[in-house]
Amino acid sequence: MPIIRPKIKILDDDHKEMILEEAKSILEVQGVFIENQEALNLFDKNGLIHEGLRYFIPPDLIDKCLKTVPPEITLFDRDGNEHITLKDDNSHFNPGSAAIFILDEDTGEIREALSNDFIRFSKIVEQLEYIAAQSTALVYQDVPKEAQDWHRLYIALSNCYKPVVTGTFRKESFSIMREILLACRLSEDDLAKKPLAIFDACPSPPLKWSDLTTQSLIDAAKSMIPSEFVSMPLAGASAPITLIGSITQHCAECLAGVVIVQLTKPGAPLIWGGSPAVFDMKHGTTPMGAIETMMINLGDIEIGKFLKMPTHAYMGLSDSKIPDSQAGFEAGMGALLAALAGNNMTSGPGMLDFESTQSIEKLIIDNEIIGMVKRFIQGIEDYGAPFASEILNDYGDKEELLSHPSTLKYFRKELFFPSSIIDRMTRDSWKDKGSKSTRKRAKDLSKKLLEKPSVKPIDDKLAKELNKITEKALK
Repeated sequence: MPIIRPKIKILDDDHKEMILEEAKSILEVQGVFIENQEALNLFDKNGLIHEGLRYFIPPDLIDKCLKTVPPEITLFDRDGNEHITLKDDNSHFNPGSAAIFILDEDTGEIREALSNDFIRFSKIVEQLEYIAAQSTALVYQDVPKEAQDWHRLYIALSNCYKPVVTGTFRKESFSIMREILLACRLSEDDLAKKPLAIFDACPSPPLKWSDLTTQSLIDAAKSMIPSEFVSMPLAGASAPITLIGSITQHCAECLAGVVIVQLTKPGAPLIWGGSPAVFDMKHGTTPMGAIETMMINLGDIEIGKFLKMPTHAYMGLSDSKIPDSQAGFEAGMGALLAALAGNNMTSGPGMLDFESTQSIEKLIIDNEIIGMVKRFIQGIEDYGAPFASEILNDYGDKEELLSHPSTLKYFRKELFFPSSIIDRMTRDSWKDKGSKSTRKRAKDLSKKLLEKPSVKPIDDKLAKELNKITEKALK
């Protein structure tokens, strides 16, 4: 066992309690806008006071709903095997969702994505050891617009066995996406017991749940499919400029989501998540790699943990336009901070340019970052005292410790061995291998990964069933 799991905190318990109580007060006094008729019916049935579409949620109802949220979620892969569990300080990563561009590795240009780009992307995600889940990461333009959300789920599950983070663009799409998920399971009950997908749902800041996102919450809850809140307060524009103010707004928006889901079906699985940002006053942009954005995320994660819910955040991404040094340090800082906070599901590996662009090169580099991060949070191991004196006593025999029994016994456990992406060669060896940059090594590795056979090939029967569902839906 490690001596201690490395951690980070930015809020004390008193301020967590203050944030939670103020968020409840906001929902009780200022209310939340609800546009979805089914949610309005639920609220009316429970006697909530409202002014038009602004509903006022009493604190006792929030507390009641919080009690029925499961404290953990286990996700299963396409074949029904247990894959990862979102609980405690378990830290997992997936590429972020719904980028509209891809950075072409061959041309170096950012362009609109096509379905073949997402096929390649999904196949590489399957090969990457430290990316635990996949996502519907790219919105591509060569399918009808009304098919874009469910078709991405079809491509993802056809090319990668890992559980998937997804979402809907149209209310009508959920039934098709549910049918795709059911094709991977024995029954509706089996899908509920072995969840394969998480559905993102994004409230509109400040304090508004739209018709589409609310319907996603309700539909997922009915099928016991996990929903993931992706609250997006923009500090200084659609949220208070103060970091603690944005954390409080995020809390209020997510609490409203908790009520919607638990009124629909008590016990439905939920993830407390978000993609906040600060507003860049100089450029008018939404920097996801800003340190203040990361601080808001950390506060949001801590509130979710305070409520004993699984947590999510968009971290480990970059605002840079290419996989350069900025992309490296922003992704590295974000991934490490997310893991130190014990965030359960972190979205962002592969993402550039304010969440608008996916890059296979960055994804491969980020996989190495996450490997290092995972080694870090394993902490330092205590193998029993004395720690060094006996080993040092043996140094005089050979004047080296490479062949020492302790070195041979522990080096594989103590050391993280990176792939060829990380350069630890001598200068001469580096020159002999072409003096390649990290980005060039990632590009070369992407071609090798695409040539590899699938880690877990899709069953022929399932592939035919998914094709059948897709062909029918496209008609």
